[in-house]
Amino acid sequence: MVGRANLFAGWAGIFLGFVVGALSGLFFWMEGWLGGYGSWRRRLVRLAHISFLGLGFINLLFALSVAHLGLGDAPMLRWSSALLIGGAIAMPTVCYLAAWRQPFRHLFFIPVTCLVLGVALFLREGFLR
Repeated sequence: MVGRANLFAGWAGIFLGFVVGALSGLFFWMEGWLGGYGSWRRRLVRLAHISFLGLGFINLLFALSVAHLGLGDAPMLRWSSALLIGGAIAMPTVCYLAAWRQPFRHLFFIPVTCLVLGVALFLREGFLR
């Protein structure tokens, strides 16, 4: 069933968002941590944290939408499912890599492309039914 993996990916993303938020929260009180509040590294760590949560919710919404709309197991939805899960994995990964070494910022096209295509395929399938 399309969407089942997205349910688990969504809840895993929410769980990881809570965990990394708690871990990084141990250091947020230090003004100079990762170069200070406005530094590149700290902004990317915050973006990684929120991407776990936000993309977890997107995967949950995908799974619930597929079930609610009765879209079934269409091949395009399988691609959409995989792309949304891939984007949810790639976004925080690229964020942390870019926080570590700034040239990794050039890899942001990977999660963005996955997510845009995943949603576009979902919309296409939904409108064609």
